[in-house]
Amino acid sequence: MSRGERRAMISRTHPGPSLSHQCRLLKISRSSFYYTPKGESPENLTLMRRIDKLFLKYPFFGSRQMVRRLRRDGVRTGRHRVRRLMRLMGLEAIYQAPRTSDPHPAHRIYPYLLKGMAIERPNQVWCADITYIPVQRGFLYLVAVMDWATRHVLSWRLSNSMDAGFCVDVLEEALQRYATPEIFNTDQGSQFTSLAFTGALKDAGIRISMDGRGRFMDNIFIERLWRSLKYEAVYLHELTDGFVAERVIAEWIGFYNTERPHSALAGQTPAEAYGAGQPVDMMDKAIALPTSPQAQQQQQELKNRILAA
Repeated sequence: MSRGERRAMISRTHPGPSLSHQCRLLKISRSSFYYTPKGESPENLTLMRRIDKLFLKYPFFGSRQMVRRLRRDGVRTGRHRVRRLMRLMGLEAIYQAPRTSDPHPAHRIYPYLLKGMAIERPNQVWCADITYIPVQRGFLYLVAVMDWATRHVLSWRLSNSMDAGFCVDVLEEALQRYATPEIFNTDQGSQFTSLAFTGALKDAGIRISMDGRGRFMDNIFIERLWRSLKYEAVYLHELTDGFVAERVIAEWIGFYNTERPHSALAGQTPAEAYGAGQPVDMMDKAIALPTSPQAQQQQQELKNRILAA
């Protein structure tokens, strides 16, 4: 039964179980049940869509560079406004940002465990991330769990808020449907550093890995997923509300998992590779990302070969 069908079973006027209890019984997060778009002015929503598209193309843009680019495109806006909207959308430039505040004392930051590691099999490393999804009158947040080695999307969920609850729900769904990974990698977002999320990982015996702050490249495969999703689905449809967004995203992720072959997977789809235990080529199309350290190394090696010839 799909999430949409389960959501349709929930009654706001049922005299018995509360909404929270009905959501728990049907394994739907309460936050995702309420598809109420966030409140921003139409002007800000339009600006947020422009920022999101620019950030997909220039993930190293901070608020200053974003303002400069917007002004070149004829959009008159200020840095404080752009910075607020980028924070609201969860966008952070890929450079190492200065540490301007201490983390919450209850939120431990874990080290990055994947540096130099050969990720060669399914369920060796899972990763998760959150992205912004624009809809007609507001915006929602999408979280997904992906198997790093095969790029198979294991679970995903939409929410109207960036609380830790919907991230824990999507983690638990992936653990129920699939095996337990050895390592789980995320960024340092408060949802992933929360005691609820890290506690669920510890309870399952999973080692916790976190990207360096502002390090886009540490979780590159799921960042590529967001780029493909938005250009191939989100920006091609009129997402009037959360229900339409969920349908469009579900169809695209189903296509991505089961119909879209990857050259790095020897022509297999992520679902086929996950079932067969096929690892991903960690250098696949790295040259397409000019900010990638691997791409820079490839370019330098090519220059050295030319000079030595």
